[in-house]
Amino acid sequence: MVNERVDKAKSGAPEDKSFPADSRSRLFFAIALAMLAGTADSIGFLEFSQLFMSFMSGNTTRFGVAVSAGDWENVTRVASTIAVFCFGAFLGTLIAAAVGRWRLSVLLTLQALLLSAGLLMPWGTFAYPLHAYPIVLALGLQNATLQDEGGRSLALTYVTGAVVRFGTGCANLLLGTVAPSFWIQAPLWAGLSTGAVLGGLLDYRFGELAFLFPAGLAAILALIAIGLTVAFPGSTLVAGSSPAPDASPKAEAIDAIH
Repeated sequence: MVNERVDKAKSGAPEDKSFPADSRSRLFFAIALAMLAGTADSIGFLEFSQLFMSFMSGNTTRFGVAVSAGDWENVTRVASTIAVFCFGAFLGTLIAAAVGRWRLSVLLTLQALLLSAGLLMPWGTFAYPLHAYPIVLALGLQNATLQDEGGRSLALTYVTGAVVRFGTGCANLLLGTVAPSFWIQAPLWAGLSTGAVLGGLLDYRFGELAFLFPAGLAAILALIAIGLTVAFPGSTLVAGSSPAPDASPKAEAIDAIH
């Protein structure tokens, strides 16, 4: 796989910076994680008075409305949530750079632990929903888990990017210049939407304990990633040779397959 990437670079073809390198496992993990995010976001929306766990566009709109209304308690609540999510993306990218081919295993394990930890946290106050922060952190961290052929983080926890890329991809499909990542956008939307429906149903039945479902799903995915990494060292199913997500095009690869 590394030799193939070198040959592409020599030929002038764009270097494939996807992670994992194998599109089959990347699609599987992407859809599963999108469903996980949709489930957690739906549960959190119902449990935390319409506070989004992963949809920061929605939270940003709520932030603006709260500022305009002088609702400073809500401003603090939403702003702190956005900050925690951003820190999750920051932390996830550093972890991805540090652990290389173990990225999937490590990040998925951390997500499972954080999604479970939310149930153990004190509720905090309306302005500082401590109970929600581990869940928001897990979903922020999730965005550093997978990346497309251009090295961009896959939009796993929000649907706007997937919808936009699907629309522009349809146009480029007619023009004959569609990117390989186009084909994953509709399944991502479907996964996130399905998760949102499932999250609502679970919350109505189990309340906050419904968070155990996305935590369990993350744990199962982590076990699959660990099993593949141990059984097939360097397999493109769970590894790749690419820079960290959203890095400079000149950044050196950190996920080299050995």
